[in-house]
Amino acid sequence: MQYERIRNLREDADLYQRDLAEYLHCSQVAYSRYELGARDIPTDVLIALAKFYNTSIDYLLGITDEKNPYPRKRTAP
Repeated sequence: MQYERIRNLREDADLYQRDLAEYLHCSQVAYSRYELGARDIPTDVLIALAKFYNTSIDYLLGITDEKNPYPRKRTAP
């Protein structure tokens, strides 16, 4: 499976793979493999990407076309 959405979001933000790799604390090669689908994206990386792009993991994975993130869970006062 290719992760086209993470590539498209990166390109729309005018970022290079090395920029995201630096943010995620991984190599550019590892990040490139995420975009190509040659390597599964770890959960912590998906969470970081969703926060970075202010979207949901479901959007990143192509499960939904809704870009807006889910509302945060409320904590008791």
